[in-house]
Amino acid sequence: MRPILMKGHERPLTFLKYNRDGDLLFSCAKDHTPTVWFADNGERLGTYRGHNGAVWCCDVSRDSSRLITGSADQTAMLWDVQTGTQLYTFTFDSPARSVDFSVGDKLAVITTDPFMGLTSAIHVKCISRDPSDQIGESVLILKGPQGRINRAVWGPLNKTIISAGEDAVIRIWDVETGKILKESDKEIGHKKGITSLQKSVDGSHFITGSLDKSAKLWDIRTLTLIKNYTTERPVNAVTMSPLLNHVVLGGGQDASAVTTTDHRAGKFEAKFYDKILTEEIGGVKGHFGPINALAFNPDGKSFASGGEDGYVRLHHFDHDYFNIKI
Repeated sequence: MRPILMKGHERPLTFLKYNRDGDLLFSCAKDHTPTVWFADNGERLGTYRGHNGAVWCCDVSRDSSRLITGSADQTAMLWDVQTGTQLYTFTFDSPARSVDFSVGDKLAVITTDPFMGLTSAIHVKCISRDPSDQIGESVLILKGPQGRINRAVWGPLNKTIISAGEDAVIRIWDVETGKILKESDKEIGHKKGITSLQKSVDGSHFITGSLDKSAKLWDIRTLTLIKNYTTERPVNAVTMSPLLNHVVLGGGQDASAVTTTDHRAGKFEAKFYDKILTEEIGGVKGHFGPINALAFNPDGKSFASGGEDGYVRLHHFDHDYFNIKI
């Protein structure tokens, strides 16, 4: 399994996202320029120019026509995927951290960071089919908890929003009323900030990764803890295979500690775990710094990792990967 090394970003990667067909890979980094690549050979297709700050997150519509990005320049932008043109800019009073299209792409949830006395917030925006009809007003604004919300995604049937962040608590919000329906139990939940959150393909459960060196699998409706995966380093990124019962964790120590350790000791590898048995089944090395982003191709036959080193590595699995037995 020789990885394809995709060089195009000048700064650390922050987020990776495949489109639904699995033929395009979108990458976000701290260099202000989201990029789209061919997912089979890693060829760079184009970039989306317009942000003036680190781009933290992106999402692509189901038909691969629209891209939404959230940036530290206090905006979230809608783009035409094919032409790279900016269609609309949502402006905020603080950095936009997480973006997620709803099922049907008619709504988007955008989270904003605490900033200059403002608390974190969750904004719900209507997304118009025709960009000329697009308006900037929020349908709903939820005042968030203390600390940053690192990720917010839509729950089943767009009736709820699941948020997680620095205060280590996962919250499920009712979209109709704006009230908190459930919060994760402090006893069984994460002990440090949650860095990443990803839903399963069928939307029935989701996985969270945390600086407490663990990842946890949760039921999306009841917020019951299903599984726990422990590792020996902070987890910056998590993803689940859509094909096999595999969970992938990526991380490494803080950027501040990177220079003091050997790259072999830094443990900058993507670790594969058996989803059911929670045992480690293998690892993929390669990055010269912590892994900040992970994504599985929707066909489950390849995955991509993005690192602090500015590289995206695209891994197409060998045949033996599909026959791993524990």
